[in-house]
Amino acid sequence: MNEIAVGSARTEPERQVEKALAAVAEWEGLNITYTPVPGGLMNSNWRITVDGKPKRYFMKLPGAGSESFIDRSLANEAARRAGALDIGPEVVLFDPVTGVEVIEFLEEYRACTNGDLKRPEIPLGIIDLYRVLHSGDKLSVTKTIFDMIDEHLDQVNELGVRLPRDADVILAEYGQAKQAMLASGLDLVACHNDPMPGNILVAPGKPMKLVDYEFASNNDRAYELAVMVTEMFYGEQQTMELIEEFYGKAEWSMISRVQVCSALADVKWGLWGCMNHKLSTAWDFDYHKYGSWKLARARLKMADPRWAFWLQGL
Repeated sequence: MNEIAVGSARTEPERQVEKALAAVAEWEGLNITYTPVPGGLMNSNWRITVDGKPKRYFMKLPGAGSESFIDRSLANEAARRAGALDIGPEVVLFDPVTGVEVIEFLEEYRACTNGDLKRPEIPLGIIDLYRVLHSGDKLSVTKTIFDMIDEHLDQVNELGVRLPRDADVILAEYGQAKQAMLASGLDLVACHNDPMPGNILVAPGKPMKLVDYEFASNNDRAYELAVMVTEMFYGEQQTMELIEEFYGKAEWSMISRVQVCSALADVKWGLWGCMNHKLSTAWDFDYHKYGSWKLARARLKMADPRWAFWLQGL
């Protein structure tokens, strides 16, 4: 894509980028060019080149309405932690007022595709990244999967969001799962919570990197694996193998925890999708269809004959 010089903005997104760039005091007076980076679902992403700087940068402009479910300060804390642990890029700048974040642009890296995630070495590499993140100190904020779902339920009610007709059935099972899992105790660690393929970066001969910490928080360890195997449509055999890799063994309580969290992941992202249909003005992604499908898959998991046994096994 062609580089756009500051002062040449013609579209509203370009004007927003130039406004954000003007707020970076240390770049004042320098020649700057920018170009869009495709792939962002909620945010507007841009590659920045600054004359005289040894590296290029990646600027993220928060999407409209995203502040209702993203704690930008917490996301920045997690991103800086990941950079310090060398599992993510270095954070260069962060504006706590606007939520604009600038990180190093990882040259030669590319985002994973759904096809990449079918290669067995990729999920194993992701687990290695999780292991590093989980072994560090906890973040300043705990936001469990239950906090996330309950927050979305409040937002659904406030916004008058239309849910699928069987939502009451799904939410009743969610209540049972929440009660059972909280009674068993939570294994809280610093979690990334968002393993979409675009958040996993790879490059030939370089270590895998984990980016985009907008949903990061202290959460139950099992949820981190569960949301990954759910998002990637891994079958039961591969899921069992990954549970063993993740924990070092595959006991029934661990299997139960991951299976229950798998359904909870679909409830969370299903509600998020239906809610974002109300918040987003994007025309190129059907959030409500996405959310309805996620909720349908959650109900399918809850209808599994083993569901009650998984709840008991927590």
